[in-house]
Amino acid sequence: MPHSVAVAGASGYAGGELLRLLAAHPEFEVQTVTAFQNAGQPLIALQPQLRSLAHLTLVETTAEALAGHDVVFLALPHGKSGEITAQLADDVLVVDCGADHRLTDEAAWQRFYGTDFFGAWEYGLPELLRAETGGRQRDRLVGARRIAAPGCNVTAVTLALAPAVRAGLVETTDLVSVLAVGPSGAGKALKPHLLASELMGSASAYGVGGSHRHVPEIQQNLLVAGAERVSISFTPVLVPMSRGILATTTATLSPGVTEHDVRTAYEQAYASEPFVHVLPAGEFPRTADTVGANTALIGLAVDHDADRLVVVSAIDNLAKGTAGAAVQSANIALGIPETTGLTVNGVAP
Repeated sequence: MPHSVAVAGASGYAGGELLRLLAAHPEFEVQTVTAFQNAGQPLIALQPQLRSLAHLTLVETTAEALAGHDVVFLALPHGKSGEITAQLADDVLVVDCGADHRLTDEAAWQRFYGTDFFGAWEYGLPELLRAETGGRQRDRLVGARRIAAPGCNVTAVTLALAPAVRAGLVETTDLVSVLAVGPSGAGKALKPHLLASELMGSASAYGVGGSHRHVPEIQQNLLVAGAERVSISFTPVLVPMSRGILATTTATLSPGVTEHDVRTAYEQAYASEPFVHVLPAGEFPRTADTVGANTALIGLAVDHDADRLVVVSAIDNLAKGTAGAAVQSANIALGIPETTGLTVNGVAP
């Protein structure tokens, strides 16, 4: 029998992507979809692309509506999921696509979010390298019942840097990442700066000067990967593409590190990973090649004049950056083959 599933926040972009993946998943059956202001409407009115789920109607997002399912996926704004999950049974698998349970440091949460701290759950980035064990985060997801999916920008930067950090190839106090980001990462709410007339033909930075909420999450991950201290300058740039992240991340190389050392470290780190692909020398990814796929594509270069490692990583912020990671982590937690219901094939053109 398939696992019964409820999706909270089903009317938004992340919720819609979750439902797209779950609708084709052989081991999951979506039975309940919830929303806040859109409760009472047919799901198909808010997610017209999800024709196979047209029989579902959005109900109010409450713990009572979510109870009784085997798996609950949450695609809610920060501060909303923590209030609900405390009321769900311990044996239910809950995967939170929001930020409420990502950070282990309460002081960092208060600095960047400033709301109630709900505590950290197991972190849903299976490929994250863990220096203390020599393993990966997926080992900690087996049998888990509370999982926090990572931030989308965080995924692009973490996967770009973790192999170099664990291998000691770079100085972790001199990290810089600039990201081209699609506006779907900001959610479906109507905001003037996300209107087409504001976005088309323009690019604009946001979260500048270390103020973006993904900074402490990136630092947390790289410490797990083996850094003693992490300092990163992180600047996302909103660009006119509906979905996708292209992160260009650089770091000062440690003394004596060669291009061969870099490529060997990355190829060894990701050789067995189904969803992280290191491109051949001289090739760099495009966001278009990741649309709809659970893949992270990585290109590598060494800037000899600047003595810096350059890593270009591309993901679909709604797939590998959010919903894909959530489904991938749920598969691992439940003992389902990790790649079930997920694809490495993008949509083109």
